[in-house]
Amino acid sequence: MNHLTTSQGEYDLVRFPEDPRDRLRAWDAADAYLLRHLEGTADAPPVDLSGTVVVVGDRWGALATALADCRPTQISDSFLTQRATRLNLERNGADASSVRLLSTQEPPPERIDVLLVRVPKSLALLEDQLHRLAPHVHAGTVVVGTGMVKEIHTSTLRLFERILGPTRTSLAVRKARLIFCTPDPALPRGGDPWPYTYDLPEDVGTASGLTVTNHAGVFCAERLDIGTRFFLGHLPRREGPERVVDLGCGNGVVGTAAALDNPEAEVLFTDESFQAVASARATFRANAGADRKAEFLVGDGLSDVPEGTVDLVLNNPPFHSHQATTDATARRMFAGARDALREGGELWVVGNRHLGYHVLLRRIFGNSELVASDPKFVVLRAVRR
Repeated sequence: MNHLTTSQGEYDLVRFPEDPRDRLRAWDAADAYLLRHLEGTADAPPVDLSGTVVVVGDRWGALATALADCRPTQISDSFLTQRATRLNLERNGADASSVRLLSTQEPPPERIDVLLVRVPKSLALLEDQLHRLAPHVHAGTVVVGTGMVKEIHTSTLRLFERILGPTRTSLAVRKARLIFCTPDPALPRGGDPWPYTYDLPEDVGTASGLTVTNHAGVFCAERLDIGTRFFLGHLPRREGPERVVDLGCGNGVVGTAAALDNPEAEVLFTDESFQAVASARATFRANAGADRKAEFLVGDGLSDVPEGTVDLVLNNPPFHSHQATTDATARRMFAGARDALREGGELWVVGNRHLGYHVLLRRIFGNSELVASDPKFVVLRAVRR
């Protein structure tokens, strides 16, 4: 089900991390539609890909792999996307150096001749990326966006039009649509509003009044989400020189609160999103100071953390992978936490009641304790025995 066939060739594509139980594909109709358009249609000639090609928001490296002969630059907020891209290049016999991998926190190429945008779930991330890319396109740049129909809204098109230039869409094919934009370098686009900074309310425990920084695309970037608010009211009170992990740290509010509550703790903030880790770093430094020791890691959960080296893991796991609902991420986070924890170390998790995380925790840890609950959320504790 992961074979993508185009006139450029046939590609065997996988998501990362590979999971035989995962029935989700590494590409979809939006990727295929864009690649067909680039090849040329009855209504349009092939797109000239001899210049600098930039692919933004590639989900699992399908676009970059299919276009590897053009030596594109891929810009992604996702560490897992970068790993998937490397894996898919290798699986399909392409040189790893044929695709330049950049994060959303790095400067784009100085000149962009073809800009291909896979529309992200987050409108804020799209806005931020278009602002960052706009100075690097020119009047002749070919700009094509792609996404499933349910991902492309009037607000999406308005962003392209306001930041880059006149915009139109294609007809829908297999529930996918293309966006065509003609750059206008003289367009008065205004400034990039991201990152966004705000102060927390005074009723969230140790985190009360903290200054929070959110880069675009981070979950609930403009306010404190209700799950994290509930978690902040029930964090464990600890003391002593412990190693604490804010796993899937987002903007770093939970880890920062833990650090302020225990001045001897050393906190590791980790997330697969480059935007999230940049946000956590800014949030922590704004509230804990420049001299307080902490680690900031963009990676695949706790896979790079040595086993048995952590005392406490705090986790608010996501239950979406792009548009799909899945518990695969939570499973990997819980299993990684168990490996990283010392004997007697604890994982504390907040989640929606209906997700049934207590079942996963009992399967992985052999135990699960309900710490707190309300009609929507639960806080659970599991101990490595």
